[in-house]
Amino acid sequence: MDALLDNHRVVYTPEGVALPLIPAGALPRALAWLVDLIIRLVLLALLGSALQVLGKLGVGLFLIVMFCVTWGYTIVCEGRWGATPGKRLLGLKVVAADGAPLGWTAAVVRNLLRTVDMLPLGYMIGLLSSLFDRHGRRLGDLVAGSQVIHTGNTHSRLRLPEVAGQPLPLPLKTHEHALLLAFAERAQGLPDARRNELANLASPLTGCSGEASTRQLYALANGLLGRQ
Repeated sequence: MDALLDNHRVVYTPEGVALPLIPAGALPRALAWLVDLIIRLVLLALLGSALQVLGKLGVGLFLIVMFCVTWGYTIVCEGRWGATPGKRLLGLKVVAADGAPLGWTAAVVRNLLRTVDMLPLGYMIGLLSSLFDRHGRRLGDLVAGSQVIHTGNTHSRLRLPEVAGQPLPLPLKTHEHALLLAFAERAQGLPDARRNELANLASPLTGCSGEASTRQLYALANGLLGRQ
């Protein structure tokens, strides 16, 4: 159950720096899709009106334009910038499973398979696959090796206390990295007694207790993010 509820991920760059990612849920992705749909419909309506004056030729050109907009809109936006305007508005971005930029091949694959995700009705396959995948990925993401994340949750935007970073004294598992970063970010809003009480649970890692353990956890979190 904990594994299903905690979908936070920590991946590592080639330099060994931890990169925490928080996958986007179904609701913000659906809202982003709706925004993009409205943009495409408005664009097609404007182009359709402009091409109408060409008669039958305009109809043929409009069909070509409609095909290009339907498929090219998401492929180009995600392949070039990692996000469509709708995703940008909702603070989302598509990246590779390892946190790297998406790339053109993955952008093509995930969007072509969107047709399968829509079957049999109302994105049923996509919804089911996202429910059974720990990180909420639809079938297209699983095949393309991609992941939709919240852009505001990368390591560069985590607000941690300004404590000099230190290396971990012992290796930790992926979910333990996520717990360490979550504590360092959220503990500042807790009462001192509660914050130190939680920090005491990590005494085997910090080698101290109380306020000293709290500051040591801040230092380890900053070190995990490559901050000196």
